[in-house]
Amino acid sequence: MSIEIIFWAFFGGIVPALLWLDFWLHEDRKHPEPRNLVARTFLLGMLAVLFVLPLQKGTDVMMPGLIMPAIIIWAILEELFKFIAGWLGGMRTNENDEPVDQIVYMITAALGFVALENTLFILGPLADADIAGSVITGNLRFIGASLLHIVSSGIIGSAMAFSFYKSRKVRVVYIRRAIVAAVIFHVLFNVLILKFGGTGTILAFSAVWVGAIGLLWAFERAKKIAPR
Repeated sequence: MSIEIIFWAFFGGIVPALLWLDFWLHEDRKHPEPRNLVARTFLLGMLAVLFVLPLQKGTDVMMPGLIMPAIIIWAILEELFKFIAGWLGGMRTNENDEPVDQIVYMITAALGFVALENTLFILGPLADADIAGSVITGNLRFIGASLLHIVSSGIIGSAMAFSFYKSRKVRVVYIRRAIVAAVIFHVLFNVLILKFGGTGTILAFSAVWVGAIGLLWAFERAKKIAPR
């Protein structure tokens, strides 16, 4: 595989993720997070893919033919590792001082994950000299998979934002429930795509767009949360 193919795969995976990231960071333009923490969180999101993929492969080996359990475990792994990336990237620092910051860091981690995951998906068609296939794959993942990860991680970030000024015990409950909700959303998206053909794909894409609108609403609400 040539360096040129790898370059274009990275370009097709990372640039769209950075465009999404710019959009969401613009939503927090009045009190932006430090660029070094945003970059670190993004890179940790990318690194998470390298941990998740072997575990997902191991799941396939241990559960041959068991599609539904594998889909659930895959979703759990992705949501947990994105959460860890967001936590290590910026949420455990002193700069994490506003409710909305939780959403920013979780979305940033998700987009780092998306960047490398999409790169790997695009790499296959490019390696086979299927330019049209790589473009179609990139476009579909820019809309579908990217929004899926943004919304699912945004669910967790929103829960953390809305519980930001609550007790530690309450925050833990919010986070646990949000992770479960994110996994359910993730699983439903994958099941619709894999099991219900064209109709399922339309429903899945519609769901992530509705989720994105809901996330924008949560983002605006989080900006207004103040300590009581």
